[in-house]
Amino acid sequence: MSKKIEKYLNQYRAELLENVMPFWMKNSKDTEGGGYFTCLTREGHVFDTDKFIWLQGRETWFFSMLYNNLEHKQEWLDFAEHGADFLKKYARANDGTWYFSLTREGKPLIQPYNIFSDCFATQAFGQLYKATNNNEYADIARSTFESILKRQNNPKRHWSKAVEGTRPLKNFALPMILCNLSLEIEHLLPPSVVEALIEDCLNEVMSVFYDTKTGLILENVTPDGQFSDSFEGRLLNPGHAIEAMWFIMDLGERKSDKALIERAKDITLHTLEYAWDAQYGGILYFMDIKGYPPQQLEWDQKLWWVHIETLIALLKGYLHTGDERCWTWFEKVHEWTWQHFPDPEFGEWFGYLNRRGEPLLTLKGGKWKGCYHVPRGLYQCWKTLEKIKNNENEK
Repeated sequence: MSKKIEKYLNQYRAELLENVMPFWMKNSKDTEGGGYFTCLTREGHVFDTDKFIWLQGRETWFFSMLYNNLEHKQEWLDFAEHGADFLKKYARANDGTWYFSLTREGKPLIQPYNIFSDCFATQAFGQLYKATNNNEYADIARSTFESILKRQNNPKRHWSKAVEGTRPLKNFALPMILCNLSLEIEHLLPPSVVEALIEDCLNEVMSVFYDTKTGLILENVTPDGQFSDSFEGRLLNPGHAIEAMWFIMDLGERKSDKALIERAKDITLHTLEYAWDAQYGGILYFMDIKGYPPQQLEWDQKLWWVHIETLIALLKGYLHTGDERCWTWFEKVHEWTWQHFPDPEFGEWFGYLNRRGEPLLTLKGGKWKGCYHVPRGLYQCWKTLEKIKNNENEK
């Protein structure tokens, strides 16, 4: 077993440091306009120059995180600050919220309707403050986080397309992100605020959105946590649910709450068993909890982030509980993922596969895919495998 763990560990580390990170450092930096290009072809050529703020924040965060947690490489910090400079200069509206997208030069394109621009700006500047002790970065992270909390019950504000009051729903994505964000900027907040936020997030994720009849996590519920028998209310997003579970495991580790970790591990396994494509392998993108046709036409696609997040959750589940089902599923998902997503010829990973596992789009980055899930996932898997290896050695 130890040799197998070592093999996987080396594979994830090499893929991150020798393949994926060099791809982004070589191809994404916009030396003229500032910030990063994220719309990259298979070969790494820029095919569109618009700047999507949540991806700018994610890339800034990632290189800051590496600098803080892996090695104090000046080139990583410089790369992160390059993104932060662009964000500071152009990305905020007058009220302090963050636009969704800008032109290459920094002119606003899409209004600040998407609260996830704010979430990843908070992460980025929180990590950069750790790296630099620059109080300006801390102030940006704190003020943005306060804004997120104020609008969490109405995240899109007046930009929402829904008619108010007819079928009010709340979405799983924000409490899921806040589980992670609360730990990301814990160093900038009063302990009481962090503890209250964590408890609220745990309740939302593990109780409000959790469907007791099926053991699955819903993507949308009514404001009081009830099931809505509608397209949106029946929607399952297995990748979201599983990603949230490793956030919950991290919170469980912080709280020394073994029962919470066990429950998150069990939800991970149950969701994966439910969403695994028995015909072609891989994890389905969207499902309907009643088995009806999903509204999303891309329901049967296989996406990069769903699979890498699942690998993280399975490894953390195995690390913390020793449940052999986690390891068995890890090897199964690992084999399918590495067979279909990595591009050994040009680097990085494909993002969008059809149900059979063939690339639908050969792009390496675009409006939704950037320097985030793949490198973060490789890092998380590498470091979790190191912990598993250490545990094995101590036996």
